[in-house]
Amino acid sequence: MKTKRYIAFGMLAASITLATTSCSDSFLEVENPSGENLEEYYTTDAHINEALNAAYDPTHWPDWALGQYNALNIDAEIMGDDFWVGGSNKTDMQNWHMLSNYEANSSNTLSSLWTVDYSGIKRCNDLLKYLGWAEANLTAPNKASYEMQGRALRVYYYNNLWHYFGNIPFYLENLSSPYTAPQLSADEVYNNLIIELESVINSNVLPMRWDDVNCGRMSQAMCYMMYAEMVMYQKDTSRYATALQYMQEIINDKNEYGIMDDFASIWKNSGEWCKESIWEVNYEIGFSERTWGNPQGIGGTVLPTLISPNSWPGGEGWDAGANGWGFMPVRPETYNMFASNDKRRDATVWDCRGVEYTKRYQDTGFWLGKYRPYTENNATSGDKDLNYNNNLRVYRVAEAYLNAAELLLATGGDATKAKDYVNIIRRRAGIAELGAVTVDDVINERHLEFVGEGKRYFDLVRTGKAASVLVPDEYGYRTNSWTESKKYIPIAQAELDSDPALVQNNY
Repeated sequence: MKTKRYIAFGMLAASITLATTSCSDSFLEVENPSGENLEEYYTTDAHINEALNAAYDPTHWPDWALGQYNALNIDAEIMGDDFWVGGSNKTDMQNWHMLSNYEANSSNTLSSLWTVDYSGIKRCNDLLKYLGWAEANLTAPNKASYEMQGRALRVYYYNNLWHYFGNIPFYLENLSSPYTAPQLSADEVYNNLIIELESVINSNVLPMRWDDVNCGRMSQAMCYMMYAEMVMYQKDTSRYATALQYMQEIINDKNEYGIMDDFASIWKNSGEWCKESIWEVNYEIGFSERTWGNPQGIGGTVLPTLISPNSWPGGEGWDAGANGWGFMPVRPETYNMFASNDKRRDATVWDCRGVEYTKRYQDTGFWLGKYRPYTENNATSGDKDLNYNNNLRVYRVAEAYLNAAELLLATGGDATKAKDYVNIIRRRAGIAELGAVTVDDVINERHLEFVGEGKRYFDLVRTGKAASVLVPDEYGYRTNSWTESKKYIPIAQAELDSDPALVQNNY
C-alpha cells in the first residue's frame, strides 16, 4: 500500500500521485515539518524531495478542483469535431458548452485550469529557490536532477496555459506584493519557454526513461515531446530539424520505447507505463484521501464517471447501479470515420447502442472507450465516483512516429521514411498501408489514432484547418464557426479583477 503524508505551511496537500501498481512507495512520502522555519527546513535532500513532490501534485488536479471539471483531454476535445459536450442539458458545465460553440466569456471559461497551472508554477519556483538553501547538503547529481525536473515541469504547466490562453503573465521567480507579473504575448511566451526547455534538454541530466520506482517524473523523452508539440504548434520552422531529431531519438531507442502490438491493451490498467507510454498523469485508488471535500487529495480520477452513460444496467465489466454523468458522447461521424477492420475503432469508441440506460443531452450511444469505467478500476469505498484508477496518457510513442513523419515532409526529408513511420501505425491498426504520404495523410492518421486524447483540436488550429472544419453542424448543437480570434480563450473575470493591468483576449 502506498502512503502519503502532508507538508504544512498553510499550503494545499503537498502530495503527488506518481505511482502505478509497479511504482515504489518512496516517491510519495512527504514529511510534516511541524511548522519549522522554511529556510531551515528546506536544507536536506529528503525535504527538497518533498518540495519536488509538491510541485508535481497539481498535475492531477485538473479533472476536478477549485469548482470545475477540467480534464485536459476533455477541455481540448469539446472544441474539436469528435465529441459533443453532453451532460444533463446545455447549462450543465455551461462553460464547456459555450467553449464548444465558440461563445465563451470571462464568466464561462477554464478558470480553474488557470489557477491549477499557476499553482504548479509557483511550486516549481519554490523548489528552485529551496535548492539554493540546501545546496551544501545535496550531491551534485541530485541537485541537477531536482533542478531540471522542476524546470521541465514548469514548462509543462506554462505549455498548458499557453495553448489555451496564449497571452499570459510569465515569471520564473515567485512574485512579491502586489503579486502581478508582465503579461506577455503568446509569441513572447513561446520564445521564453522554448529557450528554457532547450536549456533543460541540453543539460542531458534527465534520463530518457525513469525506472519503475520513479515512473511519472519528467524525463528527457517527455521534454522531447513537449518540444515537438510546442515547435509545431508555433510553426517555428527554424526548429523543425531539431524536433525531428528528438522524435527519431525516441523511435530509435528500442531499449526503452516501442509500439505496443495491441492497441486496446494500452488503455487497460496493465497498459499503464507500457513501452509505448512516454508520460502519464497518475491516479491511484489505493489511497482514500481524495474526496469531494478534499478534491486535491491523493487518489483516483473522476474522468470515467464524467464520460460514461447514466444509470448503467450492468455488464461489460461495469456493475449495475453505476452512474455516469453523460458528458463527452462521441459523435456518430467519429465512429463512422474508422474502417470496419480498424482495430482502433472498438478500443476507442464504446458502442452502447441498444443498451438501456438513461439518455442524457446529446446522447449518441457512443462513448470514449479509452477511459471507460470498469468496476475493477473503481474504489470500493468512499467517494467512488471521484476515484477511478485510470492514468491519463499524455504522450505516446505513436505520436513520436507521426510527429517525425510530419516533420520529415515539412522539411523536405526522406518521404519514404515518413511513409514507413505512418505505416507502422497503420499496420498495428490492421488497415492497409499507404503507398505514399502527404502531410494531410499524417493529420488524418493522427485523427484516427488520438481520438479523445486532446490532440485533434490543436491539430486543426495549427494546420490552418480549424476555420473550415469547426463549423455549424446539422444537428443545431454548434451554431457558430471557429475563427482565428477563438484560438485563445477568455481569461476569467476574477483574474482581470485581481490585476487591472491584465488585457483580455480578443475572443
